[in-house]
Amino acid sequence: MAHPAFRAAAVRVRTPATSANLGPGFDALGLALGLYDDVVVRVADTGLHVDIAGEGADTLPRDERNLLIRTLRTAFDALGGQPRGLEVVCANRIPHGRGLGSSSAAICAGLVAARAVTTGGEARLDDAALLELAAEIEGHPDNVAACLLGGFTLAWGEGGAVRAIRMDPSPGIAPVVFVPASPLATETARGLLPRSVPHVDAATNAGRAALLVEAMTRRPELLLPATEDRLHQEYRASAMPESIDLVNRLRADGVPAVISGAGPTVLALAEEGAADKISRLAGDGWTANRLEMDTAGACVLPLAGAAQ
Repeated sequence: MAHPAFRAAAVRVRTPATSANLGPGFDALGLALGLYDDVVVRVADTGLHVDIAGEGADTLPRDERNLLIRTLRTAFDALGGQPRGLEVVCANRIPHGRGLGSSSAAICAGLVAARAVTTGGEARLDDAALLELAAEIEGHPDNVAACLLGGFTLAWGEGGAVRAIRMDPSPGIAPVVFVPASPLATETARGLLPRSVPHVDAATNAGRAALLVEAMTRRPELLLPATEDRLHQEYRASAMPESIDLVNRLRADGVPAVISGAGPTVLALAEEGAADKISRLAGDGWTANRLEMDTAGACVLPLAGAAQ
């Protein structure tokens, strides 16, 4: 592959927050949410300059260790070669370490931006390859599929490849996220999972995950039974007891609630008219946000009118 040429103009990429698993759909189902990170990338003559505002501004590295920069480098290698220099500006709004896909947003932003600033980038790295690379970097495909495609997604492995489909979620669903003050590392949450589970629990989850596809797309009145999980949430309770308690309290009140991704954020899939009431149920120590469902996924936007 010949070394690529790069566009002189900067590109702006917007990536949505995501919630994975949605209860029983462990490492397979995801939902894109209307909370966004914006990244502006420009190929420069030399060096690397990174500016970060918002979430992670005080903690994220501004050098080659940054996940976004590492992803840009990986993408440029896949596209045929590295640019001479990079200028990167990040406006981060997705909370870090809360189970809302902040790492997937960074990964997808890096991949989409690298392709967009590379002449002929889509021919060199098509959408299927983009998903493969994103899942390889992230380690699992559920969040990155929802981040790239938007909407409600199902991701799976097939013959060593990663595949995903996008579905339109029912417009009657109103996501509410309850974000706690303290983060939880995904590695910590994954480390609590057993190597095997009882057959009856696996069978129950398989049925609930199948039902969840119907509930999310056509029959949201089935969301409460469809979001029942026996594979991961209770096993992680010791790392986030307040989150599990909130899930149980909401479900006891008839609200379809789950741990978002690896936690500790709690996601409630409320009815449209009940979202505001539900957002007041958590009590102290939580930030409740009613979010729209994102339908576009990761996309390149005009630089003009960039959100502040």
